[in-house]
Amino acid sequence: MAALAAMAQTPPDTAPAPAAPAPGAAAPAVLTYKSAFDGYRPFADEEPVPWKEANETVRQRGGWQAYAKEAAGTGAAGTEPAAQAASDAPAAAHQGHTMPMPAKKEQP
Repeated sequence: MAALAAMAQTPPDTAPAPAAPAPGAAAPAVLTYKSAFDGYRPFADEEPVPWKEANETVRQRGGWQAYAKEAAGTGAAGTEPAAQAASDAPAAAHQGHTMPMPAKKEQP
């Protein structure tokens, strides 16, 4: 209660002095500021590639099938044995699971 009374009597224009660090205590860590925008590069439009040149590049790389294989993770030179092993894995992982078939609807 006495501490509250002492704080109430402190003039508003003076703040209490910070406590002195204990002897032998480590100095506080120095804080540094790094902006989230350091190294930011603004968007810049790229020059569009002529469509004939883009189509020729796709044709040289193997057409849309090469891009589909790349997206599937098999690469441009995808092999059939790897694809076969990948298709067998889900069946082996779910052996013993059953799912009931829906009832057949009667024909009127």
